[in-house]
Amino acid sequence: MIMVNTKIQYPPGPHSILPNKLLREFIKNPIKTLMEIAYTYGDIAHFKFGRQHVYLLNNPQYIEDVLVRNYKNFIKSKGLQVSKRLLGEGLVTSEGEYHDSQRRIIQPAFHPNLIAKYGDIMTSYTVNRCQRWEDGTTLDIHKEMINLTSAIISKAVLGSNVKQQADEVGDALLTCAEYFNRLLMPFGQLVEKIPILPINKGFHRAKDKLDSIAYAMIKEHRQNESKNAVTSDLLYTLLQAQDTDVGIGRMTDSQLRDEVMTIFLAGHETTANALTWTFYLLSEYPNVEARLYEELCNILGNNGVDISGGNAKRRIPTIEDIPKLEYTEKIFRESMRIYPPAWTIGRQAVYDYKIGKYVIPAGSIILMSQYVMHHSPRFFSDPDVFYPDRWTREKILNLPRFSYFPFGGGIRGCVGEPFAWIEGILLIATICRQWKMHHDASHKVELRPLITLRPKYGMRMRLERRTN
Repeated sequence: MIMVNTKIQYPPGPHSILPNKLLREFIKNPIKTLMEIAYTYGDIAHFKFGRQHVYLLNNPQYIEDVLVRNYKNFIKSKGLQVSKRLLGEGLVTSEGEYHDSQRRIIQPAFHPNLIAKYGDIMTSYTVNRCQRWEDGTTLDIHKEMINLTSAIISKAVLGSNVKQQADEVGDALLTCAEYFNRLLMPFGQLVEKIPILPINKGFHRAKDKLDSIAYAMIKEHRQNESKNAVTSDLLYTLLQAQDTDVGIGRMTDSQLRDEVMTIFLAGHETTANALTWTFYLLSEYPNVEARLYEELCNILGNNGVDISGGNAKRRIPTIEDIPKLEYTEKIFRESMRIYPPAWTIGRQAVYDYKIGKYVIPAGSIILMSQYVMHHSPRFFSDPDVFYPDRWTREKILNLPRFSYFPFGGGIRGCVGEPFAWIEGILLIATICRQWKMHHDASHKVELRPLITLRPKYGMRMRLERRTN
């Protein structure tokens, strides 16, 4: 509900006589800080970062009102504005009519009926990746998943092959994420004003690398277009796009670059993180892992193509198997509850906005944290326990919509959500039918909440090849 500004009554929230104490705590451990605020002050809390007023919403109804019913009263918050340094005016960062027109062009490419044709790419790329692994070796499974999912989104949706550059892409993405995180810190904007700083040089090198990949994709498609050798992938659709609503005409290479970069990055980073955390949780909960393997053996059997490199023959999962992979889907869903790939959403109020008995002034920041909501005992018993069986059909139907929202929601919800669900289930089934993973006990596991929720030190896993 939009309101005219009245005398401000602030909700309860933390405060300190020490300047920026809360902000320093947030920078050091943002998830712990938000969890403490939510569970201390309830459905809505107010605090300040410097002079900036911030409101944390801890109620699914309030979150739905902001993201769905009244979304036009809000713009993206500072974090995504900072992301424009890399993503430009792509779907994730753009606003208003331009955003709406771009979404209309892009969304059909992620319709579930079309995603079905991507299944073979997902599984074949996964099989190829697994064939490079060796029994008994230890590797960083997070890096493996970054490389794999970036190759899949590039081939499936953008019609390009980046397999040979996968390692460089992963390193460039991490450099950019760390740079953005630094810009969001106090006085972070000053970093940009000193070009000789190593962090600036590193970001520009990483951006140049990613730009070169995006423009190479565009060039390849333009050449195919001129030879009438086109395909039906999304990049070709963007090349042909005419937008009469906002009058931008045929998309320029710069506009195409922004969309390609957005789809390329957003289309693999979150899935790679979700899969990494899933494999970690399976290694920590052997009973869950055993049930998963039993399901995969029952459905995929021991007949068909040899995808292991060993003696056993196992059928590769297909898109038709997904409805039968019920426990696999529950595992993926539960993993994203405990470790949501996108851990918080921010919005900035354009006009005064009323929530409950409080009026949030224009210009204020609203935070809504998937991590906080997914760990709320109001909606999830024993919220820190990995328990896939909690996801019964009845549970899903009775949960408030925004008590669980790993992909956001509303008009700005993740356009690639159907793609991510299918990819996650197929990759878990393909990998776990061939390999069992054991977490390296000497390896420290710690959250790294940048733009997405990464493992701070990667994820070292010892591989054990399945023999039956």
